Amino acid sequence: MAAPNGPGYPDSYYVATAQGIVDRPALDEELTADVCVIGGGFTGLSAALTLAELGVDVIVLEAERVGFGASGRCGGLVGTGQRKDVLEMEEAFGLERSRQFWDFAEQAKQEIRDRVARHAIPCDLQKGQLIGVHKRGYLGWAEALVDALTGRYDYPFCRALSAEETREYVATEDFLEGLYDPEAMVLHPLNYALGIARAAEEAGVRIFENSRVRSYTESDPAVVRTDKGSVTASHVVLGCNGYLGNLEPRTAGKIMPINNFMIATEPLGEERALELVKGRFGIHDTRFVVNYFRLSEDFRLLFGGGENYRPGFPRDIAGFVRPYMLKVLPQLRGVKIDYAWGGTLSVTVSRLPHVGRLEPNVWYAQGYSGHGIPTANFAGKIVGEAISGVDNRFDAFASLPSTTFPGGTTLRYPGMVLAMLYYGLKDRL
Repeated sequence: MAAPNGPGYPDSYYVATAQGIVDRPALDEELTADVCVIGGGFTGLSAALTLAELGVDVIVLEAERVGFGASGRCGGLVGTGQRKDVLEMEEAFGLERSRQFWDFAEQAKQEIRDRVARHAIPCDLQKGQLIGVHKRGYLGWAEALVDALTGRYDYPFCRALSAEETREYVATEDFLEGLYDPEAMVLHPLNYALGIARAAEEAGVRIFENSRVRSYTESDPAVVRTDKGSVTASHVVLGCNGYLGNLEPRTAGKIMPINNFMIATEPLGEERALELVKGRFGIHDTRFVVNYFRLSEDFRLLFGGGENYRPGFPRDIAGFVRPYMLKVLPQLRGVKIDYAWGGTLSVTVSRLPHVGRLEPNVWYAQGYSGHGIPTANFAGKIVGEAISGVDNRFDAFASLPSTTFPGGTTLRYPGMVLAMLYYGLKDRL
């Protein structure tokens, strides 16, 4: 059911509190542009805004509405670093390259801060994030990470927390230790996407909604076709992520679309809410299938938990997610759930983004693996800069190793189900 102020959007707390939803036309003619961006989420909008600010003529084609996909449905956490922490990055790539990608991640956070300020985006940007350690095998990880960040990354902000200190932040027995990062952030993701779309249009970008791309030619220039129109462009940017489908078989096998789910409780009242969570920072745990939550501006608990690996969502999303919430915060037993929704993201085998170029002129960025707000925004920016020839950060991301899921697009789902059963068992042990 669509919310009253957002026809065409799935019902969610974000849509109910959206600011700046604008009806945009569907493409119904033949147009030309320097760049055609496919996808009106964080990746595509960031690429479009970057290009327009550099004087490039850009058209964005969105199959549904701006921010319709994961960009407008996610948890809103803007984490520090890459999806893999620096300890994992050092092990995989060595200190020098790990430090390079750490610096990129810091630039990604700053880009979000700058865009929110520059374009006056009303996305309720807040600071802080807590990671809760959920099992004994991970004890000591927070202290080791804090030592690494302080000693090797010039990042002295994080604090390792004991169980007692963690409970001062979040009233849960589920966390055995914690790590608090005051420089991470949270925001209202749909309002951020809507704000970037507005900024892009003010810079000259033409955005068309309800304009699903059916095909494009592997030519220069490329012809991008929808049901009722086409765009001829020198470059094509794929910003589809989990919604890529079969549009580009050359990259589809590198990502696994998965569905994740969220709920929003009834307003808890400020006093009760702050007894559970001592501020409006973001929280997530160390499970392979992550639980994540935070307080909204009107002091609801926004909680994400649980995934599935098939087309379609559970019939009762609230009933599906509630047990995950109650495991962490059993104090909320009996609380009313006002909103429940799901969205599709994509993961890679490495859990690092898949960014690159297909000959002759197709650029893509995808596979953010649950770290999408900072990474997708930054990926869109570096793709836009690479097309304009003004920066070489794209090459560093494009050189990250990428692995096709075993079985490609045909067998990746059964393989993922088996893998998730395995990791789910590890989470519980």
